[in-house]
Amino acid sequence: QVRVVESGGGLVQAGGSLRLSCAASGLIFRIYAMGWYRQAPGKQRELVATSTSGGSIKYADSVKGRFTISRDNAKNTVYLQMNSLKPEDTAVYYCYVALTTITWGQGTQVTVSS
Repeated sequence: QVRVVESGGGLVQAGGSLRLSCAASGLIFRIYAMGWYRQAPGKQRELVATSTSGGSIKYADSVKGRFTISRDNAKNTVYLQMNSLKPEDTAVYYCYVALTTITWGQGTQVTVSS
């Protein structure tokens, strides 16, 4: 069984920065991809950034140039560095890990005040 735990959310003023972390543990043979989605109140969950084991990285257009995804494969951990945060970035951020199935974390709240 795989466990995924996020950390690093919080309250920040517009223009500020936060760094999210997500660690996967348990029975892990191979991770195909790790990444982040977010869900704002009243909206659908949307992709923020994803990183595949082949080195491919994809960002949502809304975060390009402001967010950076990175991985520490030895620790089965993925990070999301978020800079120049905007109020519209406010959401619950969910980490996912793609093994033979996809496992989600519990989510971490990010609130950006104007």
